[in-house]
Amino acid sequence: MSLRVARAPWAWGLGASCRRRASSFPGPPLGAEGVAELLRGATQAEEGPRAAETRRTPGQCSVLLFPGQGSQLVGMGRGLLAYPRVRELYAAARLVLGYDLLELSLHGPQEALDRTAHCQPAIFVASLAAVEKLHHLQPAVIENCVAAAGFSVGEFAALVFAGAMEFSEGLYAVKIRAEAMQEASEAVPSGMLSVLGRPQSKFNFACLEAREHCKSLGIENPVCAVSNYLFPECRVISGHLEALKFLQKNSSNYHFRRTKLLPVSGGFHTRLMEPALEPLAQVLKTISIKTPLVSVHSNINGNRYMHPKHIQELLARQVVSPVKWEQTMHAIYERKKGTAFPQTFEVGPGNQLGTILKNCNLQAWKSYSHVDTLQPTEDPDLDPEESPR
Repeated sequence: MSLRVARAPWAWGLGASCRRRASSFPGPPLGAEGVAELLRGATQAEEGPRAAETRRTPGQCSVLLFPGQGSQLVGMGRGLLAYPRVRELYAAARLVLGYDLLELSLHGPQEALDRTAHCQPAIFVASLAAVEKLHHLQPAVIENCVAAAGFSVGEFAALVFAGAMEFSEGLYAVKIRAEAMQEASEAVPSGMLSVLGRPQSKFNFACLEAREHCKSLGIENPVCAVSNYLFPECRVISGHLEALKFLQKNSSNYHFRRTKLLPVSGGFHTRLMEPALEPLAQVLKTISIKTPLVSVHSNINGNRYMHPKHIQELLARQVVSPVKWEQTMHAIYERKKGTAFPQTFEVGPGNQLGTILKNCNLQAWKSYSHVDTLQPTEDPDLDPEESPR
């Protein structure tokens, strides 16, 4: 569905529906209704004939990609503060979270920002703030958006952008998710290992042998499994730290070209995160979820969400399921030979998703851009009094 023919998805509600019936949501943030009005005022697209949508060529369409945990960096958000409504987003986030997210994002320290409980909300807000920057500089990109996808926690930002949930409710769900995943990761020494392999690499066999190694050390019911499918021959493996150390030490046996431990606190997207399932599932039940206004693709299978109930179910399952990003890229960019690719924008800190896209589909990557969150873009329409500081 084109954003031309639906209510603007960046009209993120920040207050009204926080008045949950007998739920654990905080009360509506002070002044949140005013913030919501500011966001709605960005663009109220009038409904137009569906024929207008069909006149757009594939090359005029756009896709937005929202990054996940691991892309956080002290200073993110500095390049966004001069744009309309961004400070209001961070002010609303402070009320939902109970701490100054903007201060942490701008000044760190990095160790605090890297904590799962902090970095997931930080990436969520920075990504939606980056959408505000993109909307200010290139409004047609937002109007012509036909699909969105988010990596892990980025999927929540993609759904908020697409109008499936409101900003405050989405952020509150991310808060609960991040805290539950932080707690689960502290229960077991675990982590994630990025692996660049070769065509003959045997990822599943490597994981099996790593689990057997853990058993020999007396670790009961060890976990070691592929948790992220990034691009051909590149995977992320999550599990017990002893399993990951075994894989690093014996990487040549499995034809791994390069391995690197990721700066995360636990073995995400495996059954090690099962303790986080119930808290997240419960908060998702209290959220008013709508059908997305543009196609949003699920991490679980790469398919588009078709119904709000699917969103509620799959977002909970996502924390214990591998992220099938490579499959998602194929689903979004598959097209007949000779058909132009859409413009792709990575909205949020880092450009890792662009690198992955380049390795998944070089032709699609040629139309890729990144919306910088660190450095302000010179824009004569911006008030110098509102420049980042």
